[in-house]
Amino acid sequence: MTRLLVHVEGETEETFVNEVLAPHLYKRGYGQVAARIVGNARLRANRGGIRGWNEVKRDIMRHLHEDRDCNATTMIDYYGLPQTGAKAWPGRAKAGNLPFEKKADAVESAILIDISNEMGGGFGGDRFVPFVVMHEFEGLLFSDCDRFAKSIGRTEVAKKLQAVRDEFESPEHINDSAITAPSKRVAGLVPGYQKPLFGNIAALEIGLERMRQACPHFDSWVRRLEKAKN
Repeated sequence: MTRLLVHVEGETEETFVNEVLAPHLYKRGYGQVAARIVGNARLRANRGGIRGWNEVKRDIMRHLHEDRDCNATTMIDYYGLPQTGAKAWPGRAKAGNLPFEKKADAVESAILIDISNEMGGGFGGDRFVPFVVMHEFEGLLFSDCDRFAKSIGRTEVAKKLQAVRDEFESPEHINDSAITAPSKRVAGLVPGYQKPLFGNIAALEIGLERMRQACPHFDSWVRRLEKAKN
């Protein structure tokens, strides 16, 4: 039975994988699904921000080398990925200048190429399915604003959340800046918002299927994981 390790950005995504994604994949025949925070984040004094690509790449490659019977994927926010310097992620600088529908593919394709090149000629690319969340995890929660608001006990903000959602083609389009990123919008509407706690309470209430219906790129990732099971 297929086993899967999901390299995630932080505790919110870790809990999401364990409590929301894994049960779905178990029903599709996976034998084990686990999350790992990239770069040993729990050992950091300052846990904010994504690690540089070279550190993350070492984690992914170590796993792929050590456990050749296990597949791997990523769940990393596009927003905030380093674009330049020693921490830059493959394809991220290029993606910034592309239309929305090409951004994720630019990063994911570049990540896959880099990993495949490092792993060598015998590497089966189907073992690794890179995924970046557009634009970040909180975007998925705009898939159902009523359920989002209800789950965190703030029903009075449902209409305000929906007003944000209605400005965009999909929750994944909610955009990429220090002011307008999904988490920034949520924090502005929900004082005291705690990402790891509230984010996963909301995700459980909204449910995977509703997220898939509202977020095509996210749905494409889940479909690839379902297909990768063998």
